[in-house]
Amino acid sequence: MIEAQGLTKRYGDKVAVDNLSFTVHPGVVTGFLGPNGAGKSTTMRLILGLDRPDAGQALINGHRFRTAATPMREVGALLDAKDVHGGRTAQAHLLALCQSNGIPKTRVGEVLEMTGLREVAKKRIRGFSLGMSQRLGIAAAMLGDPGVLMFDEPVNGLDPEGIIWIREFMHSVASRGRTVFVSSHLMSEMAITAQHLIVIGRGKLLADTSTADFIAENSEARTRVRSPQGDQLAEALASHGVQVTRVDGFLEVPGMSTDQVGDVAAAQGLTVHELFTQRSSLEEAFMEMTRDSVEYHAESPTGNGDPSEERPLADARTER
Repeated sequence: MIEAQGLTKRYGDKVAVDNLSFTVHPGVVTGFLGPNGAGKSTTMRLILGLDRPDAGQALINGHRFRTAATPMREVGALLDAKDVHGGRTAQAHLLALCQSNGIPKTRVGEVLEMTGLREVAKKRIRGFSLGMSQRLGIAAAMLGDPGVLMFDEPVNGLDPEGIIWIREFMHSVASRGRTVFVSSHLMSEMAITAQHLIVIGRGKLLADTSTADFIAENSEARTRVRSPQGDQLAEALASHGVQVTRVDGFLEVPGMSTDQVGDVAAAQGLTVHELFTQRSSLEEAFMEMTRDSVEYHAESPTGNGDPSEERPLADARTER
């Protein structure tokens, strides 16, 4: 378990982390989200004792990580996949970590096999692609078979097969009761990887909730219907006081459930070919939640220069 208790960190006049408190529980994958500059990497460094907080504390399994007698057996962390000695081979790098942390060297072969790196075990790391470096970082994190795992952008540079592998890997270790804390900017991936979310903006906690609840609370469900008698159905629905709009060949009906729309169509004897609820994606919900916490706004693609008018280009999920 990871606990942040009133963490605060300043760099000069800038407050990177601002009285931040949350708990990461074992048994689920917890996603750590926030805009660029929100303080995610700083928070992870504070948890691992790589930076000292100006106030508050971070605990792993009830104590500060700096005091851990066998740190790699307690926590496996991947913060920067390229922060390794490029002249070493993958095998030599992992063996050195084993020797310096009292871990049996037999683990080297096991984690190389686990991460699909056995065939490049004797290749120098400087020749690794970013995806291979990510796999090596995960292999190093798993050397001590720790109960707590912390990953910062673990799918960065991975191909589709690698992304699926790391997703299934995190689900697997979490299902065995371990703590998994992962930051990412890939909202579509977090939507299917993380069961719980910690969301921060400008160093402050914005949300600590399940992924499903986060999407529901920060987005709107919209009923859509398709009918060969669209004009008549639109008139019938409008007579119930709702504003009907046309989107991609569908009628979009805010404020009415699929049952209500179906009842209106049936009462008018109108044919319905499709009727479903469209829900926002995690990306849309995240953009809505963090809109006021984004540190750097780009100009809108529409050219009006108003960041409030920007909308994410994301696929929405449907329930049919």
